[in-house]
Order: sequence, then C-alpha cells, then structure tokens
Amino acid sequence: MDILVIGAGYAGLTTALRLDRTHRITLISADSSFRQRIRLHELAAGRPSVTIPLAELTAGTGIATVQARVSGIDPQARRVRTDDGRVFPYDTLVYALGSGTDVSAPGVAEHAYTAERAGELRARLEAGSGEVAVVGGGLTGVEMAAELAERHPSWRVSLVTGGEPGAGLSEKGRRHLARTFARLGVRTHAGTRATGAGPGVLRTDRGDLAADVVVWAASFVVPPLAAEAGLAVDPRGRALVDETLRSVSHPEVYVVGDAAAVRVPGGASRMSCAAGMPIAAHAADVVNARAAGRAARPFRFRYLIQCVSLGRRDGLIQFVRSDDSPVEFVLRGRVAAWVKELVCRFTVGSLRLERRRPGSYLWPKGSARPSSAPVSASSSAA
Repeated sequence: MDILVIGAGYAGLTTALRLDRTHRITLISADSSFRQRIRLHELAAGRPSVTIPLAELTAGTGIATVQARVSGIDPQARRVRTDDGRVFPYDTLVYALGSGTDVSAPGVAEHAYTAERAGELRARLEAGSGEVAVVGGGLTGVEMAAELAERHPSWRVSLVTGGEPGAGLSEKGRRHLARTFARLGVRTHAGTRATGAGPGVLRTDRGDLAADVVVWAASFVVPPLAAEAGLAVDPRGRALVDETLRSVSHPEVYVVGDAAAVRVPGGASRMSCAAGMPIAAHAADVVNARAAGRAARPFRFRYLIQCVSLGRRDGLIQFVRSDDSPVEFVLRGRVAAWVKELVCRFTVGSLRLERRRPGSYLWPKGSARPSSAPVSASSSAA
C-alpha cells in the first residue's frame, strides 16, 4: 500500500516512523530537518539549534523523504501536488500539516516576530536593547516572556494579554507565575487585547504601547488546505475525524496532530505536542490494523500535566484532570525546570526509538473512552 504522510512535525514523524514498513511510505516536508517546536522560545533566547535532520531520524527505515511544500490535495484522484510541480499518488493519506501562529491581525505579519521566526528574533535582541512586548497570555507567550527576560536583561519585557497570564493554571500555578515574572522584571498588561502592530508600536484596545520589538504569541491557526480539498472541517479549519482518526468525509484520509479536531475528554484536542503525538501514534496503529484485516480500536487519551519553562532555572508543572482542567497540585522551581527538560528530551527520544522499534511509544489512555461522535462542524475547537 502507498501511504503518503504530509508534514514532518511531531505528529507526522510519529505516524511515519510507526507505520508497518511493508508499506511504501513517503514523507513530504517543507524543510529538510525536524524542528523541536516546544523549544522555539529557547532558540529565541540563545539555544544554538532546535533542529534534527530528517535523514537522521528516518535512517534505515525505508521511508522516502521529499523536501517540498504541499500546494494542493485532490481526494477524488488521491493525489497530492507540491509547489515544484510534482504529483504524488496515494492509497492512504496522513494529513499532518500542523498549525502556526495566527498573524492575520493588522500589521502583525510585517512588524511582529513569532515563535516560527525565533532565529530572527534572537538576532534582533542580540543587536541592541529596548522594549519587548510579548502578546499572548497562554503557555507559549508565558514561556517566551520569561525566557527573553532571563536571557536578555538589557531588554524590558512586557506580557500583553486579553485575559490573565496563565489563565488555565491553578491558583497555585498562577501565584508562582506572578512571583517569577516579578523576579524577572516582566511587566504584565492583563485585560488588554492586542489588535495589531506597527513600526515601534503595539496596538491594543486600551491604546498604543511603545515597543521596539513585538513578539506575537497569541492563538494558533491551521493551514487552509484541508478545507480547500473538501475535507469536513470545524469553524477553525481543523479536520473532523471519527474515533479512529479518519476524516469523516474522506475515509482514505487520516488527520493527526494540531490539524485534527479529535474528541478527547474536555472537547476537541488541544493544539499541543502532548495530544499530537498520541493521536499520530494511534493513527499509525489503525492503518496497520486495517491493512492486516484487524479491527481498528477507537482512540483513547487523557491529559496528565502541563509543562511550563520559566527560563532555564525555573518552571512549573501543572497537574491536570483527564479533561486538562487544573488541580491545585504543582511542581515549581528547579525541579519543574528539570521535569520540563526531561519531557522535551522524551519527545525526541520517542521518535528515535520508534525508528528502531516501531510501536514502542506509549501514552496515557485513561479509564474511559471519549465519545465516538466527531466534534460537531458547528462547534469551535478548544
């Protein structure tokens, strides 16, 4: 069977490496290397590299890797087009194109940095000093603000958020975050919604804020390719899948990672490595099972923790219920920073182990299966 995997992030690589190697597997990626997205804030703060060559991660697997950008999908003909004019047929498609920072607000694409441009951001910060405004009070923004404040003390770092920094954390977690920001000198503008960016300025609903550098770390958005191809999607463009992670409209297409709105405890899966790798691993198991004539099992998953780095010497491990809601138990300080580092290493270690022993990656499944009904097309993904 010809299996085509498009996207080589955490999810795409996990699926490709876990598939039975009697299949003919092709992996298409816009880049020649795998980028550790959960370390991009570290790259912005001075980490030398967060990439690993795909050739290294797929060596000896028989997986054919293609460096190209996917430009279109024809589900009827079962073909994928790339921007260099090539066409790739498939029997089964694994759609793993992930997500990126939403830069649709006025001036953001032109005047703000994002995590995806972490290398450029680092170069800019190393070239001077001034005011940095980080937009976004979620974990991406929190980690970026703390890391930059610790690594670049000559810059004055602010965090701007429409709600409260770390709103999804417990009270204990938010208190530790506030203490850490105070220690690092990070100023917070809570209840302030950023509306755009311009030269030397961040636009907000409370007026303009002077900022020599704006770092946009707000919401994620998925590429439009799934919707353009006619796959059923939710209002955010995430593909709707059944309990075995197949597209509800095109059963020959499996959708994994951030691109999929997967029903898990608490609603649609959170865009994260924590959910993306289990989704991807299970999709590979389902493809293998169906190819061998076995029944496919429904996806099972539960959340355990949220990991937050607050610079290199501090962190926060927030324990959560199966639906990702926080409990009051947290780990803080150097112990939490150590746990977060172990988690980051575990993700890459899991990929390397899958290369050598497909099927080795395990994830928390919980005691109850989520609803078999896909996330409604009229509902919003979480």
